[in-house]
Amino acid sequence: MKDASPQTIYLKDYTPFGFRVDEVALTFRLNPSATRVISRIAFRPNPEAEDRRFFLHGEKLKLISASIDGQPVTPEVTAEGLTCEVPDKPFVWEAEVEIDPQANTALEGLYMSNGMYCTQCEAEGFRKITYYPDRPDVMAPFDVRIEGEETVLLSNGNPGARGDGFAEWHDPWPKPAYLFALVAGDLVNHPGSFTTRSGKAVELNVWVRPGDEDKCAFAMESLIKSMKWDEEVYGREYDLDIFNIVAVDDFNMGAMENKGLNIFNSAAVLANPATSTDMNFERIEAIIAHEYFHNWTGNRITCRDWFQLCLKEGLTVFRDSQFTADMRSAAVKRISDVIALRARQFREDNGPLAHPVRPESFVEINNFYTATVYEKGAELIGMLKTLVGDAGYAKALDLYFERHDGDAATIEDWLAVFEGATGRDLSQFKRWYTDAGTPRVKVTDEWADGIYTLHFEQSTPPTPGQTDKPPRVIPIAVGLLGPNGDEVRETQVLEMTEAKQSFRFEGLGAKPVPSILRGFSAPVIVERETDNAERAFLMAHDTDPFNKWEAGRDLARDGLLRMLREGAQPDDRYLDAVQALARDESLDPAFRALALGLPSQDDLAQALHEGGTTPDPQAIYEALETLKHARAEAMQDLAPKLYAGHQVTAPYQPDAEQSGARALANAALGIITRLDGGVLAQTQYDAADNMTQQLAAFSCLLQAGKGEAATRAFYDQWQHDRLVIDKWFMMQIVNAAPDEAAAVAERLTQHPDFSMKNPNRFRATLGALAMNPAGFHHASGEGYRVLADWLIRLDPLNPQTTARMCSAFETWKRYDADRQAKIAAELDRILAVEGLSRDTTEMVSRIRGA
Repeated sequence: MKDASPQTIYLKDYTPFGFRVDEVALTFRLNPSATRVISRIAFRPNPEAEDRRFFLHGEKLKLISASIDGQPVTPEVTAEGLTCEVPDKPFVWEAEVEIDPQANTALEGLYMSNGMYCTQCEAEGFRKITYYPDRPDVMAPFDVRIEGEETVLLSNGNPGARGDGFAEWHDPWPKPAYLFALVAGDLVNHPGSFTTRSGKAVELNVWVRPGDEDKCAFAMESLIKSMKWDEEVYGREYDLDIFNIVAVDDFNMGAMENKGLNIFNSAAVLANPATSTDMNFERIEAIIAHEYFHNWTGNRITCRDWFQLCLKEGLTVFRDSQFTADMRSAAVKRISDVIALRARQFREDNGPLAHPVRPESFVEINNFYTATVYEKGAELIGMLKTLVGDAGYAKALDLYFERHDGDAATIEDWLAVFEGATGRDLSQFKRWYTDAGTPRVKVTDEWADGIYTLHFEQSTPPTPGQTDKPPRVIPIAVGLLGPNGDEVRETQVLEMTEAKQSFRFEGLGAKPVPSILRGFSAPVIVERETDNAERAFLMAHDTDPFNKWEAGRDLARDGLLRMLREGAQPDDRYLDAVQALARDESLDPAFRALALGLPSQDDLAQALHEGGTTPDPQAIYEALETLKHARAEAMQDLAPKLYAGHQVTAPYQPDAEQSGARALANAALGIITRLDGGVLAQTQYDAADNMTQQLAAFSCLLQAGKGEAATRAFYDQWQHDRLVIDKWFMMQIVNAAPDEAAAVAERLTQHPDFSMKNPNRFRATLGALAMNPAGFHHASGEGYRVLADWLIRLDPLNPQTTARMCSAFETWKRYDADRQAKIAAELDRILAVEGLSRDTTEMVSRIRGA
């Protein structure tokens, strides 16, 4: 039956668990449909807790027996867990339960993935394995014994005794249950090793299915780089004798940081040049680093409760961004991060799903693994670092690790460390954690008598449940350029703390051109009246890579909006400026490739909406197509030179230099395809010896309407490789014409290789439909219907993936009445489903209530 009133959990109601756990011993007797889990847990009363009620979480468990200090007990069991009378002194709880991993399609707890046993316990999956206080502030060392016929039996920590049909593991570091992991299967390993700076040898392994051995080397290289970087930059040394990574096909997330046994979605670990693009390699490098960095920022120091999720995730995302910036191009990484932040998090902030970085309440915690918690959470760390400086940041982090190692900490603990290390009062900064929404910063300027003044005014629009938004501290990095393009004031960080604030620059010989929010120093929207002459000037002369890119993006957006609002022609100033930038060989090819990108359809829709115009998805698509064609004609001489000049002849490497060259050459290929109809793209497709080149050419052929033969050839070549076929599904849909996208997606759901039980394949198909905005929002409403149909089918099997994909509907209120009515009907149809999961009910209800 449908749960009509799911319980809301509030941060203000937090109380510590009534008992502490000194040690946990688990025995698993594996069986696909009837695994037995035997637990032995040493509890003692928690002197800091007032409530001593003994409640253990447990869902979908068959209780076989239970005892306290060896004496059988009969607890009261419900669908959420059990309660039992316990002594007011230390005691040992023992229980045996039976679970069915084979039937676990939700991929939470212990489940099967193509014959392999696997776990995913974050956030609340451990309660589907055995009865336990499944909350992050309950930490204990774990001993695990696994009994099974599989050749490889893995768990957290260091290996212990092993023999025919069993293996034992001991994790000496106290951890919450969400970090528990178990993998059992017939796997092969790609071995490696690392010696820590103190001289300890660490055994490394990447475990995969037989046949995937040739896709492990890059993951191992990335792991070793991550371990070395964390020692050098943060002083963090690995603390176990072994580190294992396992690639799993069926996984709801990208990866999981379980202590010493990281479980990865296979798409986030397997790579070789033939099957993986440059972007795949960079993503794998970043995710490997992210999960490894969690060893300290998430594992050794975890979060007290799930409201503090941003404490571990925001900090670790920031750390992996630093790592990628050091390994590759810092400027390109920063711009890429901002593109993603604006596309996902700003959209979240502007809609019905808006919530603070640290939420005050939740119904289903899985629904708060969001861009706000992760990406905006990381931006907050970056702002802190900017405000206190590099030395202050390093001192605060050292104090954080010293003070809270072994703790389940809070945002208050985190900020107190910075206050203690630097002497700053961060009470106003805390509003970034507690107040939802993206601040708007309105900027005006004055020039008189050699004095240039910048006036700033900040405000944050209302969001669901929050209307009063006091001023926040906003670090605004500003530089000033002279009329000849020289920098007359180097970057200075202005700290805005009031609703209105002004800053003076004296001793200038002429009115400067301001470069505001350099490096995107705060996650805000700057509102300033300017013109295309200034944008072109900044695009040509700004020394800050982010603002140089931003000026070009603003120039393109302004022209596109005038095309949409006024029927204007493509802006010659943009076409001239982008050519000048593209041919500038002093600039990084990867940067130039990014600069050739245009505002997204969603970005333009939001800009129209905020300007009081109802966006027409088809008109937006057509305006972009018109500008792209005009640019192709303007660059018809330059594009072939860019393409030829950035061909990589050396053996393939997924490094920054080669990746940047390929990115620029493939951007040029897209431009050329608009004029030659795909002739060069076909040549590249036929000659490609790596997936980056092949996929870029395939995309161009699809966009040119010449992809039918390539579609068949691509499938015939790669049908044996599940991850490449995910690309095949996705490319056909994202490149489909708007009036065909829904039909293409629906047709591909009937393909024999489509499976809604595999999250990667489902996202590659139905998620791809939402990535084709003009197609998804086609006036027929077919995009809405197709996605809703499949979300309804998926929900009983995998509520977590279903709920996350509902966000495709979150911007529905900005469109015309007819589209709103069609979306509302689909949302109502989803909500009317009997037995709809709590995850999906919460998400759809929040979106529908906008």
